[in-house]
Amino acid sequence: MSPDDKSDKAEAKAKAKADKAERHEKAEAAAAKAAAKAERAEKGEKAEKAPKEKAAPSAPPPEPRLRLRFRDEIRPALMQAHGEDNVNAAPRLRKIVLNMGVGAARENKALIDAAAADLTMITGQKAAQRKARKAVSNFHLREGMPIGCVVTLRGARMWEFLDRLITVVVPRIKDFRGLPRGGFDGRGNYNMGLPDQTVFPEMELDKIKHFQGMNITIVTTAGQDAVGLDLLERLGMPFRSTAAEKEAQERKKRA
Repeated sequence: MSPDDKSDKAEAKAKAKADKAERHEKAEAAAAKAAAKAERAEKGEKAEKAPKEKAAPSAPPPEPRLRLRFRDEIRPALMQAHGEDNVNAAPRLRKIVLNMGVGAARENKALIDAAAADLTMITGQKAAQRKARKAVSNFHLREGMPIGCVVTLRGARMWEFLDRLITVVVPRIKDFRGLPRGGFDGRGNYNMGLPDQTVFPEMELDKIKHFQGMNITIVTTAGQDAVGLDLLERLGMPFRSTAAEKEAQERKKRA
């Protein structure tokens, strides 16, 4: 055999050996890739089968402080004062209704939207518009025309609003000398009026488009004015003293 044949044969053997090693490496790489894929699939299946962790429940909002005081202090005192043995028979608050009558909306419809937005900001609850039930030609009023807005508060919002009304809003009334005692309707429900919405700290004076008064009705289960007065006084409503009330009535008569 010639030297050239020997070199060709050695070269062929080396090439075959290199090809065999390359195929072996490719097979090992493919096997490793398949094993990794199977491992990932197995982990994903286990993760799907594993129960999902429940999100931690959010803490409940704190109970209004005025309701806590009513439950712990005021209600037992009311039951003792009025001779009630059943806790459900004790006088309590039922709801608070805030009402804005926007008569100027007959000429400018934008005022009713502004009043509803102000009432929503004050109470934290969306105000509902009220429409005229019938047409009155003398007042240029058509049936279905929006003429006011109202919000009815119950539960926690009612207690929080009453707390703010007693401690913050009422003392901000100009020349305030106490709430009149004659605002009861004969069934223990109290009505009071506010000249405008500027007494509420939520309102920004430079953003008020129309100064609008409102009526606030505190509805109770008292059934009698004396019982309703006792309930609201214990809750902290700043009523006028009897002497101041008589003096105010005399001034009104002289005027």
